Formats: sequence, C-alpha cells, structure tokens
Amino acid sequence: MLSPERPINLAIVGIGNCASSLVQGIAHYRKGANEMVGLMHWELGGYRPSDIRVVAGWDVDARKVGRDVAEAIFAAPNCTARFCEAVPETGARVRMGPILDGVAEHMAEYPEAQSFVAADLPEPSQADVVAALREAGAEVMINYLPVGSQRATEFYAACALEAGVAFVNAIPVFIASDPDWAARFEAAGVPIVGDDIKAQLGATIVHRVLTDLFAKRGVKLDRTYQLNTGGNTDFLNMSNRTRLKSKKISKTEAVQAVAAERLPDPDVHIGPSDYVAWQKDNKVAFIRMEGQLFGGVPMNLELRLSVEDSPNSAGVAIDMIRCAKLARDRGAGGVIGAPSAYFCKHPAEQMTDDAAHAAVQRFIAGDQP
Repeated sequence: MLSPERPINLAIVGIGNCASSLVQGIAHYRKGANEMVGLMHWELGGYRPSDIRVVAGWDVDARKVGRDVAEAIFAAPNCTARFCEAVPETGARVRMGPILDGVAEHMAEYPEAQSFVAADLPEPSQADVVAALREAGAEVMINYLPVGSQRATEFYAACALEAGVAFVNAIPVFIASDPDWAARFEAAGVPIVGDDIKAQLGATIVHRVLTDLFAKRGVKLDRTYQLNTGGNTDFLNMSNRTRLKSKKISKTEAVQAVAAERLPDPDVHIGPSDYVAWQKDNKVAFIRMEGQLFGGVPMNLELRLSVEDSPNSAGVAIDMIRCAKLARDRGAGGVIGAPSAYFCKHPAEQMTDDAAHAAVQRFIAGDQP
C-alpha cells in the first residue's frame, strides 16, 4: 500500500447542516476527542480526521458567501447541533456558486428557513470553479447540494472531472450509479464514491439490517413502510414532491436490495414524509414491517428512531473522503466500488452490509483498488 500523502485538501459544495457537522467534526477530533465515536476507523489507510483541510467551498446563500467556511457553517438557516464551539478559521472563503436547480422555488414560502440567494453576485462558469479548485490544491470534493439538484450536481461533477479532483457524492442525484457518468470518471482516471450517503445509524441502515435479518431468519416480509419527519432545510426542500424522485428510488432500492424477495411496489413505501419546523435538525423515523413466521403465522414490527440528522452522517463522510483520497493516491479512477457499496444508499453495485463491510476493509488494506 502506498504511503499516505498529507493533508487531504477538501472542497465542499453546499455549506448547510451536513457541512456544518463535518467541519465541526474535523475540529472536534483534531482537539483529541474520543478516537472512535462516529468513525469506522480512527486511522484509515494512514489518514486521520485531522488530516482533512477545507481549502474551498461554494454556496448561493448571501449569509454564507464571502465568509470563512468555519464561520459560514453557523449561519442561518443552519440549525444542527453545535458540538464544537471553537472551530478555527479554515482560510477558505465561501464562493458564490451557480444557482441552476439548487434552490427550490417553494422555499420562499418559509421565511424562517428559506435561503437568501445572493442574486446580485455573478455566478461562476465551469472554468471559474475548475480554476479555483486548482488554485486551492483541492484533491477531494464532497457534494452536499439539496436533494433534486440534478443540473447543479452535474455542473460540479464536471468541474471535478476537469480539475482531476476525486468526487464524493453524498446526495441522491445519480452520478456514480449512472453508467455514462461512471464511464466519464473512469476514462479521466478520477475516483468517485457515491451515491447518497448512509448515515451512521439512520433509518436506511436500520431498515436494511432488519430486512436482512428477516431474510436470514426465514421470515417472509409481506410489506413495509418507512416515514420520516424533520425540520431542517433538507426536509423543507423535499416537501416539494417534484424534487423527491431520486431520493425515493435511492432509499427504496437500499432496502429492496437486501430483501429475500423483491416486494411489489404497492407493498413498500420508503421516503420522507413531512416538514415539521420545530424539529429542526432532529429526524424522526417510523418503520413498520409485516411478515409471516413459521406456518404462515403473521407478525409485525414497529420502530421509532430519533437522531440529530447531520452529525449522524458526518463521521461517514469523513470515512468516504479518506477512501476517495486513498483511491486517488493509488491512481484508481472511476467508481470506487467497495466504499460506495458500504457508505451509500444507491451505489452502482448493491451488496449486503456484511459483504460491503468486508469489501471496504479489503480496500482500506490495499487488497483491491
């Protein structure tokens, strides 16, 4: 295995709640906090969380553009938990990004949480973003745009390709799992990990584990649902159902992929349910599973899960970033399969979580590209 090259220079697209938890987490662990809480490994392929340096960031909110990333992560409408009060300045100021489809029109109906688009600032071209990535020395870019930002995500993916920057797609816009985009990354020799991050202990991973347990124990799963509520801007954005198509596909396929038999569409409902402003970044998930035990005797299971949404994914993001950097160090291009399968809801190749865990451990050890 190649020796690590420090640091990991990171560019962040979308300075929202997830970016806030990620940047706080990097500072939190740099200060010597508990080495294992929230991380797959304290040291992954030779890289520690403290090796990640934020060198560039983009957003379209006037309250964030122009501010240091460390300051912008606490600007409204961000509302996630503040678990690291003293986040040192990064030296990277948030740049204005292209608006495209990154802001849903209905956000204007919710003044308490809407984005104040910096419409008076010029939007960058692809050449502008590529130049900024190169000037900053970025090696990995993580995409935290709102759900439904198809054109905006494709814009930044194209920028990463041209700049030779590894791309971590944390949202359910299909890039790594799209054959055309995957081929473009492979041809360019640029690594990509995606799509749609699985939280550390979120609704999707819990639902997957239970579905896999049904299959392993011979319980026939007849029907299931997963309903989620939250009060952050992600849930507000998703209250526009036209932006939800890829999200529902991603979450549904994550569960269907580990079922003993694929459920008919009417018998599975998985997806966001509603925006509840006072919940802020707290996400509440309701899961119900109905099935048959020995002799066809019916059973059902109901579960309620409450988590702070953005910190729940930040540790996974740190692991994804480190895996992307490892792939870049090794000269690997295209979809990095094992980390994508383990860390994401909608990878190009679905695996059971046990198989994906074993595969990503082999990847980290250098036994596979």
